[in-house]
Amino acid sequence: MFYVDHFQSPIGTIYLVAENGTLSNVFLTEDSFQDWETKVENTQAETPLTVEVKKQLDAYFNQKRKSFDLPITYKGTAFQMNVWKALRTIPFGETWSYLDVAKAIGNEKAVRAIGQANRRNPLPIIVPCHRVIGKNQRLVGYAGNHVDKKAYLLELEGAAYKL
Repeated sequence: MFYVDHFQSPIGTIYLVAENGTLSNVFLTEDSFQDWETKVENTQAETPLTVEVKKQLDAYFNQKRKSFDLPITYKGTAFQMNVWKALRTIPFGETWSYLDVAKAIGNEKAVRAIGQANRRNPLPIIVPCHRVIGKNQRLVGYAGNHVDKKAYLLELEGAAYKL
């Protein structure tokens, strides 16, 4: 059973999905949420977990929280899960290049694959893929074509980047 809730944030509506007592998906756009929603049945509303997620997101957007303490589950390939685990080690307010992430997982040749794993991150913000930027410190894709959301999150955290 999937439980769906939403959170109104400065970057727009964030859709939250909980299943089996864990947060399994965060969608930053209505389009991506609707694509997911058409593939599942039995969605319901708010749970104690989604209430906690919203509380932590609110604290994050109000600069009172730098990381998240939530039960999460993500599904992906072994490579993707390794990348997502590395993303969780990027400190608040810092950025890494795709090469930095590749080095962190011990596969320097996987830079392009890192980008694809970032793109498929089911828990953006919670698993901070927004902290990954180009090696020249420039912003590159986020949640499809929503680089403005990435810029907002990095500015919120005080991270340096170039347009």
